[in-house]
Amino acid sequence: MSKWILGLLATATLPATAMAAGGGGHGFSWFMILPGGEQYYYFYAALFIALFLVVGSALVVGSRRTEDMVIPDPRFTLRNLFELILGFLSQLAEDIIGHHSKKYVPLLGSCFLFILFMNLLGLIPGFLPPTQKMNITVGLAVTIFLSTHYFGVRENGIAYFKHFLGPVWWMAPIMLPIEIISHLARPMSLSLRLFGNITGDHAVVAGFMALIPVLVPSVFMGLGLFVSFMQAFIFTVLSMIYISGAVAHGEDH
Repeated sequence: MSKWILGLLATATLPATAMAAGGGGHGFSWFMILPGGEQYYYFYAALFIALFLVVGSALVVGSRRTEDMVIPDPRFTLRNLFELILGFLSQLAEDIIGHHSKKYVPLLGSCFLFILFMNLLGLIPGFLPPTQKMNITVGLAVTIFLSTHYFGVRENGIAYFKHFLGPVWWMAPIMLPIEIISHLARPMSLSLRLFGNITGDHAVVAGFMALIPVLVPSVFMGLGLFVSFMQAFIFTVLSMIYISGAVAHGEDH
């Protein structure tokens, strides 16, 4: 019961609590009331978003008959939102990867939605964005890193690794370490960019809510919505570019 009372007080005084994050804490999250939540609340938050997307997708598919799936709902619904986002990503993937891009959309769309809703969770009082935790952003980046090379080998076979050696054989001693460092830098870049921007945006919103709790924070909440979308978009676009480069190498050799 004391944890619930603490949660209510912390939510009511969220700006001041969130500002304490800059002093070594992380601020309050409702997931802290769960067993072990004080240590694993970012994990609980990420798991919550994953379950939300799985259940939401199941409800969207299960609520309509197969023959009705091509007919959009007359009002704005979760199904319309998902279709709008996935339609946009499918077209973007086709522009970047090519006509065979549809096979990669499930992974790319899942990453986009997962990151977007994790970012948006941090804008709700009483919750922290899971993407504010480096472990989660690194996990996402490593998933894309491993998937990229898997897709490259699947499409091109062993010939995929030729691009690590450069265009001519005598450049291999120079090109190999450069290519390896370049590829290893990708997950670091993806994870640090997402982590840094979401952490910074959350700190700015919390700071202004603590200083001026009326009207002004709404402007920064709007900025938070924009940053949440843009960071998910940038992560996904860079992933598309990496996959495009991996699956295209067989055509270049």
